[in-house]
Amino acid sequence: MIFQLLARHAPARPVLEMLGWVFEWTPAFIGVGLLVPLNASFSFAGGAVIAWGIIGPAIVAAGVAFGTAMSPDYPGYINYSKMILDAPVNGPSPKYWFIWPGYMCLLCASIAEIGANYKSLVASFAMMLEPIIHKLRPNKNLDINVNDSLRDPVPLDEQVSSWLWGGATVLSTIMCMIVMKFQFDQNSGITLRAIIIAFFFSLIGAECAGRVSVIPVTTLGNFSQLIFGGISKGSGQPPTVDQLNSGLTGMIALAASEHCADMLGDLKTTHLLGASPRVQLYSQMVGTLVSIFLSAGMYVVFTKAYPCINELTTTTCSFPAPDVGAWRAVSIAVSSPSLPIPKTSGILPIVLGVFVIAQTFVKYRFVSPEKHFWFPNWNALGIAFILGPLSTYPMAMLFGSLVAFFWRKKAPAHFQMFG
Repeated sequence: MIFQLLARHAPARPVLEMLGWVFEWTPAFIGVGLLVPLNASFSFAGGAVIAWGIIGPAIVAAGVAFGTAMSPDYPGYINYSKMILDAPVNGPSPKYWFIWPGYMCLLCASIAEIGANYKSLVASFAMMLEPIIHKLRPNKNLDINVNDSLRDPVPLDEQVSSWLWGGATVLSTIMCMIVMKFQFDQNSGITLRAIIIAFFFSLIGAECAGRVSVIPVTTLGNFSQLIFGGISKGSGQPPTVDQLNSGLTGMIALAASEHCADMLGDLKTTHLLGASPRVQLYSQMVGTLVSIFLSAGMYVVFTKAYPCINELTTTTCSFPAPDVGAWRAVSIAVSSPSLPIPKTSGILPIVLGVFVIAQTFVKYRFVSPEKHFWFPNWNALGIAFILGPLSTYPMAMLFGSLVAFFWRKKAPAHFQMFG
């Protein structure tokens, strides 16, 4: 609404409206804004402004990106949220154009943050492997420091045994390889590599979920598609087979990162409630098992009721499934003889990636921690690039954060009790 008012008499007004600048009362994301730091919300909203308030209208005005008419009855109202794949290099939609800068921003930001905090990551792995090492090389004189921040305060009989989580990981990996081989004829080695890469993408998903409560699972899955699409392209298989294989590997990365981020929220909540970690694991396993059959059943029910879900030519559908367009776009891109990325959309990710890594290095190397607030959250910016043109969520989240900020400033005691 703000952008609509500012642009009421400006030539860019129709473009701003069609690029999703509408404020919507979204309690869920207003609530998220109350919880996350103000930096994350400003970064999220700032990314939306940069992408869909500045660059988006600019590339449309310059004839670099194009939209499609929303309806024949309203030819002047253009839809910029669709993936137009008829000419992805010379006539992309803004949605397709922003996929690549968003990918690079997310990937470089997450890798740079993880690299800058590698000591915490190493300590976490050491804590995870400590029970196994202790069994292989028992140390009876080991002193336990109760003040150690990495020490698990949960009683041993409530902790999850190493054989339980380790065995479940191995078993699920084998099961995934078997299903992919016999159901989709995918090479088991490719599946294993996809699972390994999915582990690292899970770290990125967890990083994003912890910072902005938004999980860019589609982005992570699409990036896995790019990696394995390049691998399968050299195998000499037909493009349709390459597209299927890249989609399957992307699905593995998506499922792993989303489940990891969701479990972080679930486990943190139950931990704060004092639940047993072992009971939490059992409940997650039961819930996951039920969801396998429930999700497949729900898909069958919805496609029976709304056949348009599976029809590519349908322009109006109650469930448009916009993420499907991104998956299809990447599948076609990686199976093409040359990567169909517009030149301008290919240059910006390189510049962004270098800048993000350099800024993260400066942030942790030369700036004191209490001033880190002034550095933007690049994960949030990257999500805003890919999420649009739909600026409802970043605006609602920023609104919630501003409410929390002024509430905390004006009535700190009241905020501590009810905030």
